[in-house]
Amino acid sequence: MVRRAAGPPYGTLDGMIEVKELTKRYGATVAVDGLSFQVTAGLVTGFLGPNGAGKSTTMRVLLGLDAPTSGEGLVNGRRYATIRHPMHEVGALLDADAVHAGRSAFDHLRCLARSNRIGGRRVAEVLEQVGLAGVARKRAGGFSLGMRQRLGIAAALLGDPGVLMFDEPVNGLDPEGVRWIRHLMRSLAAEGRTVLLSSHLMSEMALTADRLVVIGRGRLITETSVQDLADRFERGVLVRSPRAAELTAVLRAAGATVLVEPDGGLAVKGLEVAEIGDLAAGHGLAVHEVTPRSASLEEAYMELTGDSVEYRAAGGSGDGGGRQGAGR
Repeated sequence: MVRRAAGPPYGTLDGMIEVKELTKRYGATVAVDGLSFQVTAGLVTGFLGPNGAGKSTTMRVLLGLDAPTSGEGLVNGRRYATIRHPMHEVGALLDADAVHAGRSAFDHLRCLARSNRIGGRRVAEVLEQVGLAGVARKRAGGFSLGMRQRLGIAAALLGDPGVLMFDEPVNGLDPEGVRWIRHLMRSLAAEGRTVLLSSHLMSEMALTADRLVVIGRGRLITETSVQDLADRFERGVLVRSPRAAELTAVLRAAGATVLVEPDGGLAVKGLEVAEIGDLAAGHGLAVHEVTPRSASLEEAYMELTGDSVEYRAAGGSGDGGGRQGAGR
């Protein structure tokens, strides 16, 4: 079991999130359909899927806010409702607006802290940690969305829990805030915590997440690392040579597909980097660059989830509206 070397001894830093054959129906709508996956400690796990895929519903079941139709969601091997002081074990931000508008940031957190036997000193610590110490006595109703997101993150951190879940935490944050979230998520995982992070910003997920759980239409599409997902949709190899025409003929003779790009580079498919290098050397052809090309995380994600998008704009790439009543 991993613990911090210093700091308030509220929570333990070992934990696991387990989703086992989870199904959730809302009337005739199936929001989650036999979903199973695990989230382990020490990593930031990105939770991805088009709108309506069932991400928020899954998190709500894990936090005891919705009852599963069948299957279960467990934290540290238990249902959330059975944890006596849940904020010591699980911290979550699902909705930045889940705050009493008439209360100050400090009073909002103090009420939560008292419910879980957490002292006022910890309230001050997390307000400082999320950058709200200067507005601690101001009413939350006057906060911007980004400030409310920070307040929600402070609430998730109150009990110093080992398991953390965040649903779209960068919404409303400015670039500095987005970078702060990225650093926070990675530092929490580095301390040995279990971090599950839902986001639509693929560029940020590529910089933040270690592993990915991708779902569509309530079902698991894949569990993988960020790099493995990008490598799965490799775009071939970029080759540059001062004798490009001769090298093109050699590579095509070896069975490769070669396209000449506008800047003179060669887009090669069908041969690995080592094979290209050996062929060039064997024919005495100089090579200035041989670079494997992988799809960006966004490109890989779009290809992987293309069949799971419910609604598309005519002729567009489809950012996918959610299924009616299903939640994200």
